[in-house]
Amino acid sequence: MREHNKVETAVFQKAKKNRYYCGDSYFYTETENEYICALADGLGSGELAKESSEVVIGVIKDNIDATVEQLIKECNQKLSGKRGAVIGILRIDFRAHQYTFSSIGNIGVLAINENGRKKRNIPNTGYLAGYHRPFKVVTDGLEHAARFILFSDGVTDKDLSQWFLLNKDVYQVVQMFADYTDSVTRTDDTTLIAINYQG
Repeated sequence: MREHNKVETAVFQKAKKNRYYCGDSYFYTETENEYICALADGLGSGELAKESSEVVIGVIKDNIDATVEQLIKECNQKLSGKRGAVIGILRIDFRAHQYTFSSIGNIGVLAINENGRKKRNIPNTGYLAGYHRPFKVVTDGLEHAARFILFSDGVTDKDLSQWFLLNKDVYQVVQMFADYTDSVTRTDDTTLIAINYQG
């Protein structure tokens, strides 16, 4: 981790039933003024699902200065004629001390405050495939120390209740999640991204 980074990120990812292709794709980056993380899950599984999720991530990489709303609209346009994907985007604005999040489909986010209280945002229904779709964008204040868990549908409600998700060390969160799920055959592609902001 570089010294000037305000955000630590660690990722667990595993394809369903130990297949070669995982339909989930993700991207995160930090600039001087903000941090952005995106997680996309292509519909279905395998290579075509991976293709759709990578289209989404390509849009994010090419437009990191765009708003969350603009990014989702652009991703939707790029998925026209493809299988489609669900998406979650988290942006942390260091100057405004707030975070913005939106999710279409079954990508979820947990926001965890300094006291360990979890707040789960409810995703918008549906998926992106080139059709107009209304969606909401959530903006909330950012505490001095805030943690987030972004996850795809391979992460279950039981997984989300595990105590280790409250750990402030994102690398330990991911390692403990890997150990916890080691003996489980996942029926969905699984991605869990642990994020820790230190203002």
